[in-house]
Amino acid sequence: MKKAMKVFSILLVVIMVFSLTATVFASDLTPASINGSGATVSTDAISSFGNNIVRILTVVGIVLSVIVLIVLGIKYMMGSAEEKAEYKKTMMPYLIGAALIFAASVVANIVYGFFSNISA
Repeated sequence: MKKAMKVFSILLVVIMVFSLTATVFASDLTPASINGSGATVSTDAISSFGNNIVRILTVVGIVLSVIVLIVLGIKYMMGSAEEKAEYKKTMMPYLIGAALIFAASVVANIVYGFFSNISA
């Protein structure tokens, strides 16, 4: 059994090595040849679509985190001493998640602003 496993492992490594050395015929691959004309490729539509998706996800995340905070606050005020202790345990992961949601949009905008100012 061990010998068969060694042979199989060696065969797998040899197949992987030969599959990595495949010939690629992509000598004249430029945006003009893909586009079919001499025009440059515009990424404005993709960029605006991505920005819209990020904005929508950020707004939905913020709205949901505020709604959950309101529900947890009401349950905390109405709960008994044992329930309050349980809500305190669930509050820390919620606060970390809400901070990540709020910070994610800020970090994404900073990274986008940094890379959009870099010129080729």
